[in-house]
Amino acid sequence: MRWLNKLGNPFVAALLRSPLHSLFSGSVMLITVTGRRSGRKYTTPVQYVRRGGTVSVFTRRGRTWWRNLRGGPPVSLRIRGKSLIGTAKPVIDGEETVARAREAFRGTVLERAAARAQDGVSVQIQLLPESALTSP
Repeated sequence: MRWLNKLGNPFVAALLRSPLHSLFSGSVMLITVTGRRSGRKYTTPVQYVRRGGTVSVFTRRGRTWWRNLRGGPPVSLRIRGKSLIGTAKPVIDGEETVARAREAFRGTVLERAAARAQDGVSVQIQLLPESALTSP
């Protein structure tokens, strides 16, 4: 499965940065995080739900990108063709993760997956006001 991500993620990322982003950008965004040790920027496509000024992402613990979010660092997002900045917080506690994920993804295609994901991570991103759109 990892090889599929390595093959598909660059394609999806390019599409989300292009004028054709609307094909995916209703449910898939790009998140750019800074490596805790390396300082290198990493960008990955993830499914999301946005409700007001909060963006919710749910991922498996086996993924590595979310580990760079400990401590609430700033992140860059590309949602529906727009660049946004926010502060991310991963929630790892099994029960709380499932509860947050169920609430965030209620009524979406991800709702059933979130309900089964005891080993998952819920990432809550608080967006900064859109006037503060400078890269972190």
